[in-house]
Amino acid sequence: MHFLKNKKITKIKGDASFRSFYRSKKSIIVYCKKDKYKNLLVYDAINKLFQKNRINAPKLINQKYKKNYIEIDDLGNNSVYHLIKKRKNKILIFKEVIKILLKLQNIRKFSIINFKKQSYKVPLYKKKLLLEESKLFINWFLPFNFNKISFKEKKNFKKIIQDLINKLKLPNNTLVHRDFHISNMMFKKNKIYLIDSQDAVVGNITYDLASLIDDVRYKTSNKVKNEILKYYFNKKKNKINIQSFKNDFYILSVLRNLKILGIFTRLAIRDKKKYYLKMIPYCWKLIENRINKNDILFNKLKTILNQKKFKKFIKVR
Repeated sequence: MHFLKNKKITKIKGDASFRSFYRSKKSIIVYCKKDKYKNLLVYDAINKLFQKNRINAPKLINQKYKKNYIEIDDLGNNSVYHLIKKRKNKILIFKEVIKILLKLQNIRKFSIINFKKQSYKVPLYKKKLLLEESKLFINWFLPFNFNKISFKEKKNFKKIIQDLINKLKLPNNTLVHRDFHISNMMFKKNKIYLIDSQDAVVGNITYDLASLIDDVRYKTSNKVKNEILKYYFNKKKNKINIQSFKNDFYILSVLRNLKILGIFTRLAIRDKKKYYLKMIPYCWKLIENRINKNDILFNKLKTILNQKKFKKFIKVR
């Protein structure tokens, strides 16, 4: 990392990925040696796709791919998360975020030329990947919290998750950021910028909305959640089957938060980032909120979570 010889470059706080971030006088240097294809090349490709469709995202200034880094716009330190915590009328900011989401969901061309002059096509969010992500809960959260988890119990959880995935009704035909929440948005000169977009896929239209409304990092009341959802439906110009939409919204919110329980546990154990454990109780609250509103959809999951050992995490009604 020869660029660190420059005394004017300082390391800044990163995220849960393998990337490191450094601030120079006018830019941010994103360094990544492990999985740099996704974290550098794909990241910039998705940013370009957003920009092409009038969505604000970091612009590439320079790339040294062989040396494992790229240089992008410095968007400052003011995230939408920090902005929204200071404002009284939070719903107004959420409405602006929904407008960006709708613009993202209107993108119909899912390929772009990356900085290596190659065509990059956004991959499909296959059911197999959705299952593998949800299994992070089984493979990390369960063993960490319970001394004895039998193979049969793990198999049962996997079957329940697979059944929920099979109950999804809407097609995978929409661009999905996949980590669409206010901590992944920066606010600069009265504009909102999307960041951390390297995991984007073509998937279910409800996924990003579930990420935003049931965000584990920022607590919102059911009233605010319902207001955001109502505003989305009012602004959505294309006709939606409300019943199918809510079915998938509930399922993907629950699956996403089960995945997050696994990811946060892994970050705490493997990467020694213990502070992620502080968000686990609210993550369970989000799951509880959704499964208790739909007995038919989640009856099998509710049965297994109603066991005595889970009562310290979740109240199943």
